Amino acid sequence: MRYKKLGNTGLFVSELCLGTMTFGGEGELWSKIGRLQQQEATALVGRALEAGVNFVDTADVYSEGRSEIMTGQALRELGVARDDVVLATKVSGQTGPGPNARGNSRRHIMEGVKQSLARLQTDYIDLYQIHGFDPATPIEETVAALDDLVRQGHVRYVGVSNWAAWQIMKALGIAERRGWAGFASLQAYYTLAGRDLERELAPMLRSEGLGLMVWSPLAGGLLSGKYGREGGGEAGARRAVFDFPPVDRERAYDCIDAMRVIADGRGVSVAQVALAWLLHQPVVTSVIVGAKRPGQLDDNLAAASVRLSAEELASLDAASALPSEYPGWMLERQGEYRREQLRLAGQD
Repeated sequence: MRYKKLGNTGLFVSELCLGTMTFGGEGELWSKIGRLQQQEATALVGRALEAGVNFVDTADVYSEGRSEIMTGQALRELGVARDDVVLATKVSGQTGPGPNARGNSRRHIMEGVKQSLARLQTDYIDLYQIHGFDPATPIEETVAALDDLVRQGHVRYVGVSNWAAWQIMKALGIAERRGWAGFASLQAYYTLAGRDLERELAPMLRSEGLGLMVWSPLAGGLLSGKYGREGGGEAGARRAVFDFPPVDRERAYDCIDAMRVIADGRGVSVAQVALAWLLHQPVVTSVIVGAKRPGQLDDNLAAASVRLSAEELASLDAASALPSEYPGWMLERQGEYRREQLRLAGQD
């Protein structure tokens, strides 16, 4: 297991992060994703830690708060020293019936962190992330509230999930101007079958030095190797009951075909190839893996040992390449001469 700096911070996290969305199964939506109970969840956390994972991600809305409770209890039952684990959670989604029990307002954030700390049985959260964009709350209000949490010691670092590049840049600009804590990381969807992040978000991450945590790296199980043009998937599999995130199926099947060739040649699973491709991307800090069974987790963890060759990476890139879009193709065309100058000067 390798460890990488989280963005511009001095915090090192494992390149694989344990996701806990399968813990609990409370509520109609979350029951479709996973229904692990405490004993099973504790066993998965233990396996991940033994493999060198030091990064665990959850959210206050997962299983209506049950996931946070089970995550905290698992760490307690395993006797994990608090300093040995980087604990991340998220706030923004609806956590109650009232009109203010949701969003990125100061009120909801302040109440949310208090509840998350109690459920996780901890005095502080290493990475507190805004789970989604709230069009009703000014970005400045959100950033100010997060800065207060850092100054109060409840939170060590702050991050964001599922925002557009311009929204993140606006928040970073506000934080820099005010001298407030800025986002250290982005948690976003990124897979071989869904490389949209490369258009605007990836260049922004490189420019500003933010870390990237990847959610749903197997596209909701579609890239697990169980699916193909001929069909497939097992009864009760996640994609069969919860068809998310949206994916261009034909492009995904092209990717699966290319991954199968590599997987068969190496004697590894298709899922490991999909995860390994992400781990080879320089913009990626950590890939979030979740599981319903120990064997599933073990297979995902083994991806950290898969090193793809330049030829294999090229074949996967060819199968998954995004179609060219404006302004990308114009930026490429107009910047060609200057990029060549940089290359000749050894500064590319």
